[in-house]
Amino acid sequence: MEPKLRIKLRSYDYNQVDKSVERIIRTVKATGGVVKGPIPLPTHKRIFTVNRSTFVNKKAREQFELSSYKRILDIYGGLSLAKTVDALMKLELPAGVDIQIKSN
Repeated sequence: MEPKLRIKLRSYDYNQVDKSVERIIRTVKATGGVVKGPIPLPTHKRIFTVNRSTFVNKKAREQFELSSYKRILDIYGGLSLAKTVDALMKLELPAGVDIQIKSN
């Protein structure tokens, strides 16, 4: 079985996730790796309902929504996988993006 890396990216801003994916793909291709993806996962939406008034206007409410966006990348590198990992560790990504890296 060929060694691979699976990278999961998560953020509340889809622009940051997409820019991070582009940077990772550019870096992997420059080191000779093969990228499958990005695979967009379903958007997770959390909706909060809050009363506008504490006592009198019970029916007046506001709703807020918090969406999180996720992407998955699979990287196949063969012999150049160690070089790809070193290049990815040096890569600077925005502060609002959570990254998880797993290897098989």
